[in-house]
Amino acid sequence: CNDRRWPETFRVMGMQGVEMVMLGYNTPAANAVGPEPFHVRMMHNHITMQAGAYQNGTWVVGVAKAGLEEGCDLMGGSVIVAPSGEIVAQAHTLSDELIVAECDLDECTFNKTTIFNFEAHRRPEHYKIITEQVGAVAPPEE
Repeated sequence: CNDRRWPETFRVMGMQGVEMVMLGYNTPAANAVGPEPFHVRMMHNHITMQAGAYQNGTWVVGVAKAGLEEGCDLMGGSVIVAPSGEIVAQAHTLSDELIVAECDLDECTFNKTTIFNFEAHRRPEHYKIITEQVGAVAPPEE
């Protein structure tokens, strides 16, 4: 369920030309590690999928588990995000909901052929660090 929070999830699929990414997640409504207002938690949930959709010119369907499971309230918040990054359908409660949207796969073409035309604009030689290291490491001092 953590996959939606990492840009690599969407980029790996975007590099394969996908038109729709569907992912599921079971996320607690409250952060057990520290204080985080629910609206901020939901904003973080959505913004990662919106960025993934926009930066890869693909539809994203995020399917959330909602309700109470093993004493834990789950946040819900399922969304359907257009390739523009716009949320076109969204669940609004902590309960089970059904959301639907018409997803025109041709809408993927614009981003994939303009600003996010990977073949024309990606320069992986400048960001090899993404695949060569795992944790944050400060650059050497000169």
